[in-house]
Amino acid sequence: MELIAGRKLAFVQPYVSSKHMLRSLAATACAGPLMFANEALDAWRERRISVLGLISCGCTATIWALALGMVVIAIASWAASLLGSGSLSV
Repeated sequence: MELIAGRKLAFVQPYVSSKHMLRSLAATACAGPLMFANEALDAWRERRISVLGLISCGCTATIWALALGMVVIAIASWAASLLGSGSLSV
């Protein structure tokens, strides 16, 4: 996403826009943990949050990424069962 847009991931244009709600939702769902981590690092560098706040944001981003992974696996499993394979083979 960064290569296409030419900007780092963040909760700002072009990734999040009130004009393009579905695109913003998809970008936030897929890259949200990285966007959150980038924003937290920027805030820490600018001394707007403490080290404890940065650690908290890192834990939140990790939990978000794990939850996102479980949702993606569930959707893939559901799609595979709909297509008739019955199970995912890796």
